Amino acid sequence: MVIATGILPWRDTLVLADRVVPVLGFVAAITIVTELAAEAGVFSALAGRLALWGRGRRILLWLFVLALAVVSTIFLSLDTTAVLVTPVVVLLALHARLPPLPFALATVWLANTASLLLPVSNLTNLLAEGRMDVGGPAAFAALVAAPAAVGILVPVIVLSLMFRKELRGRYSAPPVERAPDRTLLLVSAIVVAALLPLLVSGLPVWIPAAVAAVVIVVLFGIRRPGALSVNLVPWQPLGIAAGLFVLVETAHARGLTAFISNIGGNGTDLLSLLQLSALGTVSSNAINNLPAYLVLEPIGHSPVRLAALLIGVNLGPLVTPWASLATLLWHQKITGLGVTLSWPKFMLAGLGVVLLTVPLATLALWLVAGSH
Repeated sequence: MVIATGILPWRDTLVLADRVVPVLGFVAAITIVTELAAEAGVFSALAGRLALWGRGRRILLWLFVLALAVVSTIFLSLDTTAVLVTPVVVLLALHARLPPLPFALATVWLANTASLLLPVSNLTNLLAEGRMDVGGPAAFAALVAAPAAVGILVPVIVLSLMFRKELRGRYSAPPVERAPDRTLLLVSAIVVAALLPLLVSGLPVWIPAAVAAVVIVVLFGIRRPGALSVNLVPWQPLGIAAGLFVLVETAHARGLTAFISNIGGNGTDLLSLLQLSALGTVSSNAINNLPAYLVLEPIGHSPVRLAALLIGVNLGPLVTPWASLATLLWHQKITGLGVTLSWPKFMLAGLGVVLLTVPLATLALWLVAGSH
């Protein structure tokens, strides 16, 4: 309606489309790849291997699960961890007769806080990289590496201390289930493994993701055509994201930028960066991290300020259930598996982690940025 009526000028609409269509295309392609890889049994097979490598020691299995959540989030996005890794990890815990809540909580916290390192880790990062113009994924990672490390280490330490009693002792490794189609499993695993380095090669990320999606769709068309469906495309999240892009762009075209410039600061000193990351954190937990980023992006006048904003909208959405789409998707998965959760306790624990993680990550960013 805002486009059709001219509330958002046509020229602004074309500029917006040029920016976000490749981003949404990447989201669609990577979702198809990960959904079909999960259907082929890639994540289940990997979890089974982790159970064997744990050698019956709970703490060792815990470390492997944490590593899986981190790697999945960094290379395949936070939504992949929330939607595909969570049920695999929870079922692994249940089959090994371990309490599932520590593993479930680890996946959702790390899905959010480990999503800072690469552009592909989070939709907000993809949007920010285009504005930063720092020279590709490697330069992006170099800028945010220190705060990203804080975003991973602090939640891991907190979780390990919270559940230290549950992580003592041993477990019985569940039997590894044999994939019904081993060829499909192996080729899908190769496609995913080949995709990971290509996503950080400097190519526009939608290109390798689209090629991988075509390859794996053709593979399933040959081996298991019944698994192919138009529902593999995440229509609802894409529609929500596209709508938010248009509405927030319209608000900026009608004066929102001038308003937020008065409350977001404009420097790269530690206090200004803390102000921006805190604003991103509060906004994410109030209205969700994607619209929070879109609203606040214009006051990220430099790569360092945009990185501070990413700290807030990536590491901060651990308090309210709606702070990130990944958390809502995660909750849907764990309740379907019979895992109960107290939202007040979840929010209180998340608040404690956020109060530690966001300031420390912002401090790390300031120290690194100051050294350059």
